[in-house]
Amino acid sequence: MVSKQKNVARLERKQHKAEAALLSTLYPNVASVIIYMNYYQKSTGRTIMQRTVNFSPGSSAYFHMECMGYDCVDGGFNLEPVINTMMKGRLKSGKGELLCAANDSSSHTRIDYKIDIQYNKTSR
Repeated sequence: MVSKQKNVARLERKQHKAEAALLSTLYPNVASVIIYMNYYQKSTGRTIMQRTVNFSPGSSAYFHMECMGYDCVDGGFNLEPVINTMMKGRLKSGKGELLCAANDSSSHTRIDYKIDIQYNKTSR
C-alpha cells in the first residue's frame, strides 16, 4: 500500500518539477544556487545521507526536496521560502534546519542545509 502511494506521490512531484519555471525566468539575476543537505533519522539523530543539489539558470526552480524516510509519502522539505527570502535580501549564503512536512512525521527525517547563491555580476 505504501509503495503504491509513494509511486503516485513521486509521479506528482515529477509533474510539479516539469511544470516549474526555469531559474533564469523567475530569478534572472541569479547565476547559480547550491544546496548542501545532511539528512538525519529524526528518532535516532543518525546521519542517513549527505546530498548536494546544483541549480543553474537552465534548471527548474523546484526547491522541494524529498524525504528519505522509507514510509514517507506526503512529506519532504520545501526550501522555496528560504531561497526566496535570501534572494530578496541578496544574501549569498544561509543555513538552517527543517523537519519533514509529512502528516505523521514522528519517524521521518530532518535536514540541516546550507544554501549558496551566486548572483550575476551585472545585476543590481
